[in-house]
Amino acid sequence: MPAETSQTLDRGLRVLEVLASSPNGRSVSSLAAEVGVNRTVVYRLVTTLEQHGLARRDPAGLVHVGLGVLSLARALQPVLRELAGPVLRSLAEKLGMTAHLTVADGGDALAIAVVEPTWTDFHVGYRVGARHPLGQGAAGRAILLGRDPRPPGYAMTSGELQPGARGLAAPVLGVEGLEASVGIVTLGDLEAAQVAPDVLAAAAEVARRLG
Repeated sequence: MPAETSQTLDRGLRVLEVLASSPNGRSVSSLAAEVGVNRTVVYRLVTTLEQHGLARRDPAGLVHVGLGVLSLARALQPVLRELAGPVLRSLAEKLGMTAHLTVADGGDALAIAVVEPTWTDFHVGYRVGARHPLGQGAAGRAILLGRDPRPPGYAMTSGELQPGARGLAAPVLGVEGLEASVGIVTLGDLEAAQVAPDVLAAAAEVARRLG
């Protein structure tokens, strides 16, 4: 017997999902057609979401995701750090390189967990909260790879974010609602054939823990 669910909540979440994938906003009529309910129902749903800061309407009447969603996203970051931390620690210690978990935050890549190796004389300092455009750096490029319907591999860059720094990252795949990557960064030589399997395995393990 299927579990009992809330139809209203389900519709509200579907409206949010549509808005999240519509950077230019959607009209109430468009949302109604997408969700499969009449305009009056969608209007009430949007009004409720607005009251909680989860939706907003622009001067043209188009509906967008509200800034309240950011608070929900920030609340999730400690959970992601806790679950990914042991995987990043193992990766950093094995390779002797700084390991990190990075998530998509709008058009930016945002580092939410960083682990530095304990036994190396030198390593790259990379702080939690560091951000950069998704199109720059291995972490952001790996997140973009994850959007590709073809089987993705890994992204590798050199000196894009810091002179002399080399990075390699792989997307975290199969976690609903999350765009993320696991990567490493070093100032030394970076042989993709040697480190890529470990980074790919770490990304897969993070996905398993979050799934």
